[in-house]
Amino acid sequence: MMEKLRLSDDEWRRRLSPEEYAVLREHGTEAPWDGCFLETHEPGTYVCAGCGNPLFRSGEKFESGSGWPSFTHPVSANAISNHEDHAYGVIRTEVRCARCEGHLGHVFPDGPPPTGLRYCINSVSMKHVPEGAPIPLVVE
Repeated sequence: MMEKLRLSDDEWRRRLSPEEYAVLREHGTEAPWDGCFLETHEPGTYVCAGCGNPLFRSGEKFESGSGWPSFTHPVSANAISNHEDHAYGVIRTEVRCARCEGHLGHVFPDGPPPTGLRYCINSVSMKHVPEGAPIPLVVE
């Protein structure tokens, strides 16, 4: 089990850009078709923009037509956590970083094989680490 990264609200505000803070800490959503990773295909790993926790491998990314980067599954079962989301009058499954609890997006049961899942993730909630580069975790 990974060690949680717990910071004060003030520390998160200092570490994150206003857009990152709005999505990761306030459960916001970037505009569809606007994210920097929507059409990228460079090999590597997508990590949490808040703490550096590895989230998704580039090989699991697919074009869903949803307006946000989509993945079939995370790098491991304990990379993310799922939470029931009742916002907007519908029940959805919110996806958060398991290390820092940052809001990443949502997962839907309409993805391609083999999982049938579509992890619909905000670009601003992630950073891309090129294949072969070290993944630096943020420390307190």
